[in-house]
Amino acid sequence: MDLLTVFQILDSTIRLATPLLLACLAGLFSERAGVFDIGLEGKMLIAAFFSAAIAYTTGNVWLGLLAGVAASMVFALIHAIASITFRGDQLISGVAINFLAAGLTVLIAQDWFAQGGRTPSLSGDGRFEPITFPGADELRSGFRQARADDLEPSGLSALYWDVISGHTILVYVAILAVPLTWWILFRTRFGLRLRAVGENPGAVDTAGISVVRLRYAAVLICGLLTGLAGAYLATGFNAGFTKDMTAGRGFIALAALIFAKWRPFYALGACLLFGLLQAVEGRFQSIGLFGFEIPSQFMQALPYILTVVILAGFVGKAIPPRAGGAPYVKER
Repeated sequence: MDLLTVFQILDSTIRLATPLLLACLAGLFSERAGVFDIGLEGKMLIAAFFSAAIAYTTGNVWLGLLAGVAASMVFALIHAIASITFRGDQLISGVAINFLAAGLTVLIAQDWFAQGGRTPSLSGDGRFEPITFPGADELRSGFRQARADDLEPSGLSALYWDVISGHTILVYVAILAVPLTWWILFRTRFGLRLRAVGENPGAVDTAGISVVRLRYAAVLICGLLTGLAGAYLATGFNAGFTKDMTAGRGFIALAALIFAKWRPFYALGACLLFGLLQAVEGRFQSIGLFGFEIPSQFMQALPYILTVVILAGFVGKAIPPRAGGAPYVKER
């Protein structure tokens, strides 16, 4: 495996990890406030559909992004009303959102476009284009020329143009969202109160702070981030919407969140790990290891196997927020 192949795998890792990271941070806000959300998958899916549909209809990817985020936040609001206002079971509400999104996207897509539950392909201003950093094209040309002349090209130049440069704007937004999430949760009054709501909502209520308002805010932030994740899938990573295109990414993001023990920078590492597994599977149909050939089917299943292992509790002990999953009933 040469250096360029390694960098290409890293490049694919970042692209594949982006929707996982945005969804993982979304779940981090919600669960830190004590609201479990297994409906990440559904919110990503509805955002992917509306972002692709509106981007195709208007020819403007930014309008598609706004539509996808709005759709995701509507579903987040439904989850908040069901689980916070009416104190329903948070897990059942999340499952309902997943089923609702899976059915609605296909139904509306077939009605609008009549293409078997998918949208037409996006092109031009209808999708996000890669951002090329200054000097990246020159470094790429120099790298290729050096290889053609049988010279040893600079690894740092390939790292710049092949890994750092050339991603869509939502990839950089996802990466910047990690330190921003850390700062909000651990360096602001809002973050302190939000984390306290997830641990001891009664104490927060006693201090005169609205538990309901904080939990609503956390769930809506979750809707915003899952909207970005879904929009990236349909308008950045792919060029349109297809049926069930999230392919379990919402559940993988939940596994990454547990693996990361509800911490932002750990979440980045966990999502990059899942992205790496998917990148390796996409790059190599089979891998030889210790004289044995690992079949492609196992490589395809590896991210999901790791998800099951994490959720089964085999990768360390992860302690969720103490008040997570329980509706808050104000004492009188």
